[in-house]
Amino acid sequence: MQEEKMTFKVKGQDGKEVECEVLFTFESEETKKNYMVYTDNTVDENGNTKVYASIYTPNTKTTMLEPIETEKEWKIIQTILDELQASAREEANQEGNEQA
Repeated sequence: MQEEKMTFKVKGQDGKEVECEVLFTFESEETKKNYMVYTDNTVDENGNTKVYASIYTPNTKTTMLEPIETEKEWKIIQTILDELQASAREEANQEGNEQA
């Protein structure tokens, strides 16, 4: 079963539309805000996919992305990203061990 990707378009700094893919959303119990983590599927100079995060309000007609302005909020998001990466690595290692 293939998961359907959620995408949206934003206007870049050059005025061109850029398609972004939603990686995940979550509500922080600590801040009581909703966050969206997404990518435009571009890569940095090290070959890493660029990932962005914003505050958003769910269940509205038009989703407005708001900037994350506090270090505390960035730490919450970074912790979740780190946990997801560790989980993905562990899953890949288990699949590799099962095939050996």
